[in-house]
Amino acid sequence: MGWGVVLRGFLPLCLRRFACLTTNNYMGARIRPVRTDLTVTCRYPLWATHPARTLHLGPNLCAGHNKWSKVKNIKGPKDAARSRMFMKFGMMIRIAVKEGGSSNPEFNLALANVVEQCRGKNMPKASIEAAIKGAEKSKAGTQHTYEVRGPGGYMLLIDMLTDNNTRSHQDLRHLLNKHGAALCDGVRHNFSRKGVVVAQGEGVSPERALELAIEAGAEDIQETEDEDDKSLLQFVCDMTELKKVRTSLEELGVRTVSAGLEFVSHTPTQLTQAQLEAALSLIEALSDCLDVVRVWDNIQAHD
Repeated sequence: MGWGVVLRGFLPLCLRRFACLTTNNYMGARIRPVRTDLTVTCRYPLWATHPARTLHLGPNLCAGHNKWSKVKNIKGPKDAARSRMFMKFGMMIRIAVKEGGSSNPEFNLALANVVEQCRGKNMPKASIEAAIKGAEKSKAGTQHTYEVRGPGGYMLLIDMLTDNNTRSHQDLRHLLNKHGAALCDGVRHNFSRKGVVVAQGEGVSPERALELAIEAGAEDIQETEDEDDKSLLQFVCDMTELKKVRTSLEELGVRTVSAGLEFVSHTPTQLTQAQLEAALSLIEALSDCLDVVRVWDNIQAHD
């Protein structure tokens, strides 16, 4: 089941719970980021005197948090070696230190967010500290974000960190050709850089999640599950509002899990089962590539 709302002006809290709330089916998925096909506009006299702010719920800003997202995200921790996962976190730490200009998480928000993700995946404290120290001493390397289009029209953004650009570029091209995909300019325009705050969703009703999103200043909210089938809420916001939204949620009693910047797709692509399997095969191969740090997609699964 899913739900969506468009809120304008500053409605009283009692109206937020009921205004323009719609329910519909979406692909029968357990994960429920759904599109509201019919938008009902709330009529309220404060429109004339207060600025409008719109809160979207559903895949209008698709972060890939759907049934497909859960399938691909589970495989890493459950099927791949923990050492490979920790190696990826080490690369993310290197990037965060480079971008933030500090190896101290207290003065580098990006690094603090990565460290929190490492802890969430039970990466040993000693390994985290070693990765931070190694980031200070290691060569900076070069970071690239490649744009890719695959069979069926799905799009990928691939974040890579390498000390040999020529080798990495050739390896990536070979991998893409093998899976029927190719580098393609313009893909990035289908994604927006957004802040994403992940919070525990157990015991939080859709109505309450909506209220929390409104009060915290989030633009979008998605409901998903982690690899252990625990409910998670993902609050999407402007990059500059990430810290503010997270702080507001915690002040409202929400237990946040992590926060960071993500590429969020606003043009989702639905694939057939065969196309989904081919896309998963490519993403798994990319995850095995030593220079690949992150992969973002705009894929949605058919039922």
